[in-house]
Amino acid sequence: MSYPKQRITLVTLGVTDLGRARAFYAALGWQPAEAPEGVVFYQMNGMVLGLFGKTDLAKDQGRPGADLGTGAMTLAQNFDTEADVDAAYASALAAGATPLKAPEKVFWGGYSGYYADPDGHVWELAMNPFWPLDANGGLTLK
Repeated sequence: MSYPKQRITLVTLGVTDLGRARAFYAALGWQPAEAPEGVVFYQMNGMVLGLFGKTDLAKDQGRPGADLGTGAMTLAQNFDTEADVDAAYASALAAGATPLKAPEKVFWGGYSGYYADPDGHVWELAMNPFWPLDANGGLTLK
C-alpha cells in the first residue's frame, strides 16, 4: 500500500513525571486509548499523541542519557470561535498549565494564545477564520 508522504501518525512527548502529565491531560478531559507500562496513548482525530517518560524515551531513541528538551515546537488546537479558545485556555490553566500568552486578536486576522503543559510543551489555542474546521474538528488546507 502506498501512503501519502506528508503525514504524521504519532506524536510522542517526553515527560518528567508520567503520572503528573497524565493527570494534567485528564483534567483537560482527555481519556487514554491505551496505557501500557511507562507510556500513555491518546487517540486523536486521525493520529495518536503519546506521553513517554524522558529517560525511557531517550533510551528508546538509542541515546540513553540524552537531555531531552522542550519548547522548540508548538502543538496547536484550532477552534471555531474566540469563546471556545478562551474556554480551552481557562481549562488548561485550571489544570495546571503555565500561561505564556493570553488569547488575543493577532496580526494575521485570527485569535490565539499559548500555554505550556507541566513539562514545558507549548500548546497554541487558536481560531483562524481562514481555516474552517470540519464536523470532527479536523483541519484540511485547500
